[in-house]
Amino acid sequence: MNLLLDTHILLWAAGEPEKLPEPCAILLTNPENNLIFSSASLWEISIKSGMGRTDFQVDASRLRRMLLLNAYRELPITGEHAVMAGTLPLLHKDPFDRILIAQARTESIVLITADRNVSAYGANILKV
Repeated sequence: MNLLLDTHILLWAAGEPEKLPEPCAILLTNPENNLIFSSASLWEISIKSGMGRTDFQVDASRLRRMLLLNAYRELPITGEHAVMAGTLPLLHKDPFDRILIAQARTESIVLITADRNVSAYGANILKV
């Protein structure tokens, strides 16, 4: 299964795996699953780290290198993703989450999240 990790799941997987809910950890360690991260997550980490957010104190460049070295696939943001994000209902206003939801829908992949607001979008979303 192709799994797109939302930003917090990505940060936990990379640096604090003990924070991952058990069902999520099982999915991420299953060798049959393809793990994907979005360039939007790197963008979010860079911005929020620069703002001093303590939960985002990660070097985005190093994180990207490590993810790629560990066989994660990077999903860039396309114009199609941007257009889809604009058509989503306003259940959640965070632009980073909205682009992740749009990417999951456009690419027909599953977005893994711990955020109940994101999970409200239903299709292609797996709340762990």
